[in-house]
Amino acid sequence: MKPDIHPPMHSDALVICSSCGNKFTTASIKKEIHVEVCHKCHPYFTGEHRFIDTKGRVESFQSKQRLAETMKEKLVKKRLKTKKHEEDRKIKSLRELLSEI
Repeated sequence: MKPDIHPPMHSDALVICSSCGNKFTTASIKKEIHVEVCHKCHPYFTGEHRFIDTKGRVESFQSKQRLAETMKEKLVKKRLKTKKHEEDRKIKSLRELLSEI
């Protein structure tokens, strides 16, 4: 095995939760680790039914859904308009032309 290729291991690495402020130690190659959710505040471990939104992912998903709905409505309107235009441009027989007058 090659010597000195592994990073140094810290047996007293400090983990800090940004949500609840909980601190605990573990072993890691980093001296200090910052996490968004830890075992003290995560809903799976606490049994609470609360919603965790990381970096506005829910809002971005909802905005994409709204955008998709508006685009769908525009597409339907455009298709209806083109169908009407196609019907107007459709070749008509002499009988149909005379019946319109």
